[in-house]
Amino acid sequence: MGKEAIKKKISPEGREKLIASQETDEDQLLILSLRPSKLSDFLGQKNIVDNLKISLEAARKRKEPLEHALLSGPPGLGKTSLAHIIAHEMGTKITSTSGPAIQRAGDLVGVLTNLEEGDILFIDEIHRLSSTVEEYIYPAMENFEVDVVMDKGAYARTYKFKLKRFTLIGATTRAGLLTAPLRSRFGIFHHLDFYETGDLVDIITRSANILNIRIDKTAAQEIARRSRGSPRVANRLLRRVRDWVQVKSDGNITLGTTEEALKSHNIDKMGLDNIDRKVLSIIRESFGGGPAGIEAIAASLNEEKDTVADIVEPFLLKIGFLKRTPRGRELTKLAYEHMGFKIPEKAQKELF
Repeated sequence: MGKEAIKKKISPEGREKLIASQETDEDQLLILSLRPSKLSDFLGQKNIVDNLKISLEAARKRKEPLEHALLSGPPGLGKTSLAHIIAHEMGTKITSTSGPAIQRAGDLVGVLTNLEEGDILFIDEIHRLSSTVEEYIYPAMENFEVDVVMDKGAYARTYKFKLKRFTLIGATTRAGLLTAPLRSRFGIFHHLDFYETGDLVDIITRSANILNIRIDKTAAQEIARRSRGSPRVANRLLRRVRDWVQVKSDGNITLGTTEEALKSHNIDKMGLDNIDRKVLSIIRESFGGGPAGIEAIAASLNEEKDTVADIVEPFLLKIGFLKRTPRGRELTKLAYEHMGFKIPEKAQKELF
């Protein structure tokens, strides 16, 4: 079962969003070679890695499956990679699916009954599970059993299926949408945050070595600064710069060629591309700098609400270009300065 969330995001100009955090088909082809297989190879998120090492070592010593784990955070930060690493470290098989892919309870029961002792079931976008499917997950997580109703009406019978002990790893970009009963059944919680530039430099350098790309340290730092704190975006920008230097230059990635390549893709010094700047422009021009609701912004962009909420907004909030208020999103002083906007009189007292 594949991820429903793996889609190409198209900007209003009709161009694929280069810095979108969703996996593209190209990402999937290269992900096996770039994805680390051991915790010692996983760069960044040090506290999470250290705590996972302890949890894994303790589970191995007890000869038990790892407790059910919930990984949350923006797209492209390594939730799926960590799930595969956990399976590798525990020496077990991983079965991957997604919340939207499990339409019926029967789909879930089929997956659960095929799991072996200690196997890992990875559900991406777990907050999108239907309420009916969730009801079947509760006894599976707690007691490793599932009740299946056969036939209907007066002939209905309930059959209890015993499951082998397994580990459920859920990944979500919106932990707040998880129901309380489901959240309470996880024993391990980890929230992945945006990466620091230094960690992204290490990731880019590692990826360049795997892909046999020659890259200067200053070029790696420049790509890292424009990667929106996301390893997935960093690897995607690295490949685009590689394409540019192979066609336009001698194949070596330097600071100069990196700046030229990223300029050709309209990615500025802060890592913003056309759709990010369009969001900021619409809030300024159509809503006077805010406040503006996320639905109104998405409608003005002719984009899906989830695209703005999951991809664009988190980074703009992180770098301080947007702020959330009870009435909606508003531009900050940093956004006005970066975009060269004139600050409206009504906002001058609040911003200065």
